[in-house]
Amino acid sequence: MKFLSKYIRTYWKSFSIAVLFLTFEALSDLLQPTIMAKIIDEGVANRDIHYVLKMGGLMLLITAGGAVAASTRSVVASIVSQNFGTELRLDLFKKIQMLSFKNIDKFDRASLVTRLTNDVTQVQVFVNGLMRIFVKAPLLAIGGLIMATRLNLQLSVVLAVVVPIVALLIIFNLRLGFPRFSRVQKALDRVNSVMREYLSGVRVVKAFNRFDVEVGKFKAVNDDYKQKSIAANRLMATFSPLIMLTVNLGIVAVLWIGGNGVDTGDIQVGHIIAFINYMTQILFSLMMISMVFNMFVRAKASAGRINEVFLQEDPPTWNEQQDEPFIEKGRIEFEDVSFSYEGGVGDPVLKNINLTILPGETVGIIGSTGSGKSTLVGLIPRFYDIVSGTIKVDGVDSKLVDPKILREKIAMVPQKNILFTGSVAENIRWGKEDATDAEVAAAATIAGAHDFIEKSPEGYQTRIGQGGVNFSGGQKQRISIARALVKKPEILILDDSTSAVDVATEAKIKEALKKYAKGLTCLLIAQRITSIIDADKIIVLDHGELVGMGTHQDLLKDCRVYQEIYQSQVGKEMSH
Repeated sequence: MKFLSKYIRTYWKSFSIAVLFLTFEALSDLLQPTIMAKIIDEGVANRDIHYVLKMGGLMLLITAGGAVAASTRSVVASIVSQNFGTELRLDLFKKIQMLSFKNIDKFDRASLVTRLTNDVTQVQVFVNGLMRIFVKAPLLAIGGLIMATRLNLQLSVVLAVVVPIVALLIIFNLRLGFPRFSRVQKALDRVNSVMREYLSGVRVVKAFNRFDVEVGKFKAVNDDYKQKSIAANRLMATFSPLIMLTVNLGIVAVLWIGGNGVDTGDIQVGHIIAFINYMTQILFSLMMISMVFNMFVRAKASAGRINEVFLQEDPPTWNEQQDEPFIEKGRIEFEDVSFSYEGGVGDPVLKNINLTILPGETVGIIGSTGSGKSTLVGLIPRFYDIVSGTIKVDGVDSKLVDPKILREKIAMVPQKNILFTGSVAENIRWGKEDATDAEVAAAATIAGAHDFIEKSPEGYQTRIGQGGVNFSGGQKQRISIARALVKKPEILILDDSTSAVDVATEAKIKEALKKYAKGLTCLLIAQRITSIIDADKIIVLDHGELVGMGTHQDLLKDCRVYQEIYQSQVGKEMSH
């Protein structure tokens, strides 16, 4: 996972400190059975109370040192894992923001939420565990094997049988578990997706009394998540008892061999007690290793999903060291442009578009639903890259310009108006972060929003609920227009952004825009022909093709598609 290399470089020192204290803790655990064997075989057997007290004191001292090491390790591990999780989540959020629409469309939105939350948490928990028990377990296992072998070679035969069996069980655990936990995370994606869809459409659900349908959908994905989780955990649950059984059989074998050894005088009692202690430590550590692999399987599945997002790249087509000289502000040219959302393999949404929009022109764009109007304007700020042809903005090929610089010139009011949690003023200042109160009010006035904002309980400081629920559709559109206007862009794109306001309000907004937009290139997508009837130029799209371009009068004479739209909206009798 390439994305992890950054965090390894950042946190390896703190991680190493935690592991160092963890090593001290493991060593203190490993020394105690050997000391206990000495107390039994030398102190108790010889009835030497002084030796017993001396070695007992040493045990207490080592235990105290182990406790201090454990506490320090725990604090360091918590700090490192929390910082790592926070940084990873932030970097992933930044990466998602940097993705093009083409790349972001590869992921379900609910899946991205799961990756940002649950998947990052799984990886964070694993990293925390590495510094707590996950490194300690192998240290105890290896240390226990070495100490037990040094203690008594005869009893070590049992370990030579037990350890390979346990190792095989752990390998099977890993191989079978990974695909199952990948399916669990995908099932969780579907749960989040249904929940997100319900919350975004809760008003429609209430309006149509479709609670039962939504509950049924959620129950289906929730049950699927439960079944996949049970299947994964059931598999994991079978391995721990098998490991425990194997090690416990080993302890029985130690007692049997040790008992015979005591009878013959080859083995001391203290050695058997110490050996069983080591066997118990090895059992504990192997159980922990099994748990480590369970956690590793989950973390690996989650890290893979996070890595999928980090691997998405848009190779820059511009020279970052050199800004292209812009020739003519506000000029837009489409030269033989074709576009498909699937790249070169899909059916084109736009076909061979050729048009020139001059600086300061107000251009209307009209066409039936699905004709490619929103797609056309979405290509100007490079939300998507075209399949063929060239789009020039201010006389420069848009592919040669850093999208950040390109988008600084453009303000857009999208078809779906999104407002963010915060005050009305904060939402308008999205267009220009340092806009003064006067600039905010001026933009709101042009957009026809000033009056209703002033009448709100707290004026421009009125809080907007999630998604703008406390404002009507028309009000949200006008706040969105104000947000675009306060930016004072070279190019203004209004994507059907007055559809929710009445005709009188639309007329006022258009009149105010005319005064504001002198020298500003303005593109208006509209469903109503009356919204663009007085535009300098009207572009007519039909099934992704440019079928007409000119003034209202020109198109009424020459463009069949425009005539049909006009007649369906205004009436045949008015066309004469």
